[in-house]
Amino acid sequence: MSRFKLDPFVIALALTVLAALVWPVPGVTDGPLHADKAASYGVAFIFILYGLSLAPDQLWKSVGRWRVHLVVQCATFVLFPVVVLAAHPLLLRVMPPEMVTGFFFLAALPSTVSSSVAMTSLARGNVPVAIFNASISSLIGVFITPLLMAWYMHATGGQLDLEGVIIKLVLLVMLPVGIGQMLRPVAASFIARHKRAARIADRAVILMIVYNSFCDSVAGGVWSRHDTSLIIEMVVGVVALFFVVYGLLSVICRIIGFNYGDRIAVLFCGSKKSLATGLPMASVIFGAQAELSLIIAPVMLFHFIQLVLVSFIASHNVGRLERAEAQARAQAAGDGPLPEPRHATK
Repeated sequence: MSRFKLDPFVIALALTVLAALVWPVPGVTDGPLHADKAASYGVAFIFILYGLSLAPDQLWKSVGRWRVHLVVQCATFVLFPVVVLAAHPLLLRVMPPEMVTGFFFLAALPSTVSSSVAMTSLARGNVPVAIFNASISSLIGVFITPLLMAWYMHATGGQLDLEGVIIKLVLLVMLPVGIGQMLRPVAASFIARHKRAARIADRAVILMIVYNSFCDSVAGGVWSRHDTSLIIEMVVGVVALFFVVYGLLSVICRIIGFNYGDRIAVLFCGSKKSLATGLPMASVIFGAQAELSLIIAPVMLFHFIQLVLVSFIASHNVGRLERAEAQARAQAAGDGPLPEPRHATK
């Protein structure tokens, strides 16, 4: 438990939602704070920062581990959606359609970068593999996520302007990432020196997206149509989704025979989803609508759940490794030279 710390960002998310529930008027679309405009412009800013922080040389360190990369990306963009689709009839029985859409949107998102790498490092996994897969996943997700959502919306009778969404994603995501990469030679050192400030700015934009979407939903009476049982059902669904995917990935890793380092990277990257990418993409894909908070709610909750569970798993693995190393050292010491009295007797 000494290694487990609650992410302050999770607390900030909870306080933001509470603020929207208590006083939604300032944050509604076209409201006094113009939160919707700040969120829209902030999406491009987030991905410029991502482009600045993306180091191509780090990606090439493990590019040859294709089996590991294939498993992680298939888990992220295939296994997650399949699990949600398998549970789709049950989800529709207990949740409103917008929240079920949110579960599939969660399943279609790329893996998170920072926490996947941090937790893999904590658990002594293969960090270069984690960096490669988390970074590549975010780039792949720009195209795969809207394609999966377009298919889902069509299959469930909804509509999604795929061409318009892709154009927006290119302008608000891919172009800023490219700009960030071009600025990297001259600005990367500046961002590295002011990493904390950049991180705060990045998270402030995400909080603004959350505040705007929940203010719109509260003002539109979306949450008033549901009781607290919906929150309980969402929590159960999110926890079940994590453990099902994590369990299936564990079995796959054993069947393939990955070593410990690769297995940790696969489990920690393949079972996680990116809130930092998901919320900006949600604002682009779904636009400003009162039901947006129902769509992003599973993403926000999954972010908290994955941090708690993966932190616990990583700490448990480290403790087990430390005990095994201590036992090995004790055995090695016991197999060393015999004490002097025994030599003398002999």
